[in-house]
Amino acid sequence: NLLVKVPATAEGIPVIETLLSEGVNVNVTLLFSKAVYEQVAEAFIRGLETRVANGGDIASVASVASVFVSRVDTMVDNLIDERLEVLDDPRQVTLLKGIKGKVAIANSRVCYQAYKRLFSGDRWQALADKGASTQRLLWASTGTKNPAYSDTLYMEELIGPDTVNTVPPATMDAFRDHGQPRSSLDDNVETAHNVLGILDDSGISLEKVTDQLLKDGLRQFVVAFDKLLGAVEAARKSDDPAIGIQTQTLPADLNKNVDAELDDWHENNKVQHLWARDPWLWTGMDEARWLDWLGVAEDQMDHIGNLKRIFEAAQGSYIKHLVLLGMGGSSLAPDLLRNTFGKIDEHPELLILDSTDPAQIKQIEESIDYTQTKFLVSSKSGSTLEPNIFKEYFFTRASEALGSDKAAANNFFAITDPGSNLEKLAEAEGFHRIFHGVAGIGGRYSALSNFGMVPGAAMGMDIGRFLDLTMVMVEACAACVPARENPGVILGAILGSAGKNGRDKITLIASPGINSIGAWLEQLLAESTGKEGKGLIPVDGEALAGPEHYGDDRVFAYLRLATAPDTAQDAAIEKLAQAGHPVIRIDVPDIYHIGQEFFRWEIATAVAGSILDINAFNQPDVEASKVVTRDLTAEYEKAGSLPVETPMFEADGIALYTDDKNAEELHSIAGANAGLADYLKAHLSRISTDDYFAILGYVNRLNPAHEKSMQAIRHNIRDTFKVATCLGFGPRFLHSTGQAYKGGPNSGVFLQITCDDTNDLQVPNHKYTFGVVKAAQARGDFSVLAERKRRALRVHLGKDTEAGLKQLEALVVSVLES
Repeated sequence: NLLVKVPATAEGIPVIETLLSEGVNVNVTLLFSKAVYEQVAEAFIRGLETRVANGGDIASVASVASVFVSRVDTMVDNLIDERLEVLDDPRQVTLLKGIKGKVAIANSRVCYQAYKRLFSGDRWQALADKGASTQRLLWASTGTKNPAYSDTLYMEELIGPDTVNTVPPATMDAFRDHGQPRSSLDDNVETAHNVLGILDDSGISLEKVTDQLLKDGLRQFVVAFDKLLGAVEAARKSDDPAIGIQTQTLPADLNKNVDAELDDWHENNKVQHLWARDPWLWTGMDEARWLDWLGVAEDQMDHIGNLKRIFEAAQGSYIKHLVLLGMGGSSLAPDLLRNTFGKIDEHPELLILDSTDPAQIKQIEESIDYTQTKFLVSSKSGSTLEPNIFKEYFFTRASEALGSDKAAANNFFAITDPGSNLEKLAEAEGFHRIFHGVAGIGGRYSALSNFGMVPGAAMGMDIGRFLDLTMVMVEACAACVPARENPGVILGAILGSAGKNGRDKITLIASPGINSIGAWLEQLLAESTGKEGKGLIPVDGEALAGPEHYGDDRVFAYLRLATAPDTAQDAAIEKLAQAGHPVIRIDVPDIYHIGQEFFRWEIATAVAGSILDINAFNQPDVEASKVVTRDLTAEYEKAGSLPVETPMFEADGIALYTDDKNAEELHSIAGANAGLADYLKAHLSRISTDDYFAILGYVNRLNPAHEKSMQAIRHNIRDTFKVATCLGFGPRFLHSTGQAYKGGPNSGVFLQITCDDTNDLQVPNHKYTFGVVKAAQARGDFSVLAERKRRALRVHLGKDTEAGLKQLEALVVSVLES
């Protein structure tokens, strides 16, 4: 049953004929065009005829001709988009738009008609009488690459006798769910010829497309084979792992619980159920529709050529910066890649804007030249407030700098889901290009989709290498890998078991070269598990200390960069393990293995969610604060001001705000004639064992002095109370840890910090400013915390934020020492 794969090149076709004449079964691969297919079929027939003439048996000779489908549409659609940019004739525009996503099917249909013609008549019948089977057409690359098209397109339209379809698992699942089986290959043959005629009339050569696809395919084969040989050689010479090795040191009670969970996952085939998208692993609701991230790395392998062309287009000194405008899942992975890979030679520098803080926006703007900058507006839903107003601001400023809206639009790109409001806006305003997300992937699981890979490619990463290494982890976590050998499942079993048994503070430590991964993991863990009064609380950015500074509610996850480890971190982690704290160690071989960690932790989070009995793919509490923010900004649009607030106490340039319930409790603890220090002390006194303390700072994240003061506050509190501490910058954390703070366990004590903005910025086409939006977001955040009965206090500083934070830091130190 072995078929030798031979590419359909000029050199390959004689080889195909010879092999078949010698009775060797052949899979003819990398077929893209009808003309080449006809040459292949002719070689097949000649090979059988030669074997008959030599007295050989042809009844057992088998062959397929593998025609690659979706790659044709991917390349042709890009060429059509380029052609549409320069076309003025409305009729030609309509005709070209009408054939997008149809050329690959049309090409396949005409190949099938050629098959029927070639395998009929007297010549073929003479071979059939001797037992010959036809060389069946095999449809390859039949997963839908463009999310705007039906996910079953290349199955439903390619059904016919004597054909094979090698279907990706996700496509097969979709077809089982909602596919429409019918004999379709003989349908609309005339339409297929018309589609190809329109393409040819437009000046786009299908022959050139298929020639290029063949070259690309051959190059991928060569690279893959070289990598295979290289990997074998490297494995022969070295014990270095292909994936980051994960080890764990766990207390006996936790180890016992983890063993029980792994037994359960093994005995009940739960790894297979996860890959089969069985919603009953979680809550039996809509989980299945949010699991497309399982196959996205493999899907992206087919897009490597397109992703490479993105950064090739971005190359050159004329583009110095790429500014990504996004929030949460659309910005955290690109921010991690930016901080990890840095500025790559001969490529633009990637900047990230994910805050409504006016000073932060101005800082980004002052670092760019509009004539040498491209903007990536990134929003999955296309309706998120922050990316939309970022776009309004920078589009207006770019139009002013470049002289017209049209010139500005040419420097704007969108990354969004098909059918979103952002897609419609980008089309209406003439953005240079739109990159689609995948509707079945939630924002926090989207790092390996276009939301992470397009910015990565644009900044010059070797996306092919990145995805190749990622696929090693995907395969290591596959459905066929037993739970006890599956790195993602093992990690998830530890996290889920720990969270279920009181160790819910997942403390993230990473080597300096990859330390931005903590912010990405924060969102993944907090939004996925922090709901229904339970969940995991991720702790990022907390400096390591001695074992005596930590309670029994911690799990330490240490991601160690093998090429640049920190010896002080190594020593501190070892002390924690020796003291009995749960420690997970993950060796990351180099920075290009970060994609492996994306997938490892996504699997782990899904597994942990199952163990915690929650839906790991929704975020029910994120919307609550958005509603309050929308109401407040709408009020500002009408009245020109936000509702007046009255502080519960004010002194020395600092005002304290809270809700009635918290105020009553703080007054009771602080007593009569209380001052600023008394109220702060009263608030901190509410911290108990197994709680966590979180600073929610609505200040400029790009100012190092701001972070320094808030880090000092958190570490003083950790060392005094031995509790986990968190630090988030608003509004960024609202799309990350905000879900767990509001929907997770009621074990948080919150200190929200707000300030007045020295130099505010107007949002174009609105009455409100960015400072007003930030203030509304802080109020919305606090309102929901209060509604959920959280212990929360807001500290409002004056216009000198840096001085105010230093004042607050000194106040906290004095309170803790008193």
